[in-house]
Amino acid sequence: MGEINCLAVLKALGEPTRMRITRLLLKQSLGVNDISERLGVSQYNASKHLRILREAGLLQTEKQGKLRLYGLAAELASRLAANKNALELDCCTFRFDKLPE
Repeated sequence: MGEINCLAVLKALGEPTRMRITRLLLKQSLGVNDISERLGVSQYNASKHLRILREAGLLQTEKQGKLRLYGLAAELASRLAANKNALELDCCTFRFDKLPE
């Protein structure tokens, strides 16, 4: 993530499904099929949300054969680990451990 663009992060995390996706990926990397099944959304919608999270610098992808796994960007993961699952931005703090289900 390096320089965090607060506006991009706020836009990305300001939507409940994207917050739920991010919380899922705190635990493990997953493919779009697993994400869509666990959240009860279509694969199309899951892919759209994943693209927005990736463009905001919050996610990274890893190819395993034909499968593409989504996980937290390394910088985000290290920041969350260092701050007890809190993402400190210039304008606000996201507490991933305090989010509603």
